[in-house]
Amino acid sequence: MLLDYEATLDGHEIVERDDGFVTAARLDYFAPVRRWNAVERRALRSVRGRVLDAGCGAGRVALALQERGHEVVGIDVSPGAVEVARRRGVRDVRLLGFERVDASLGRFGTVVLFGNNFGLFGGEASAVRLLRRLAGLAERIVASTVDPYATDDPAHLAYHERNRRRGRMPGQLRIRVRHRDLATPWFDYLLASREEIERLAAAAHWRVHRFVEADGPLYVVVLEPASGSAG
Repeated sequence: MLLDYEATLDGHEIVERDDGFVTAARLDYFAPVRRWNAVERRALRSVRGRVLDAGCGAGRVALALQERGHEVVGIDVSPGAVEVARRRGVRDVRLLGFERVDASLGRFGTVVLFGNNFGLFGGEASAVRLLRRLAGLAERIVASTVDPYATDDPAHLAYHERNRRRGRMPGQLRIRVRHRDLATPWFDYLLASREEIERLAAAAHWRVHRFVEADGPLYVVVLEPASGSAG
């Protein structure tokens, strides 16, 4: 998908949920900072030190942070995304899933999860497990997400209830991304409210330093280790 967009500068991302709900949105993986959502532009000020850009896609965040003088390691599970990010100038980008991040990458001042990539935590158990791992690797997490409860769409409300019956978090999506005749495997992607993030963080020895808000449903959470001091 990203390779095709790089060639044509046109395309949509099609996301299919496991209840059959489908969305299509224009790709924003190549957008310069001036075209980002206002909340992510503001949240750039919360980034400190060496950065891990998780789910880096085409490298929009990594490139913006490199320009600001940060050392950045970008990771993505997509070989095509890694190729595009390298061609666009990301200096250190690796084919690696978020769940495989460990001490071999070194320590980071900030783990950045923009583009709604708080979702990469997947679900309650995996979020606590990954947050505990990151507590030994990073001083701060800056992640964007959408409050799943900020909707009155009957399809979404029914999906929340379906999740509750199955013992899942209401905003825990089971999705895949499609492009032409290709599709990713099904994977979990977590949308969470502010209260849910506070609970997950506390269970994994993190705390909410602050929320970055702007108009619209997207918001950013800044997490720091519970024993750390505010930055």
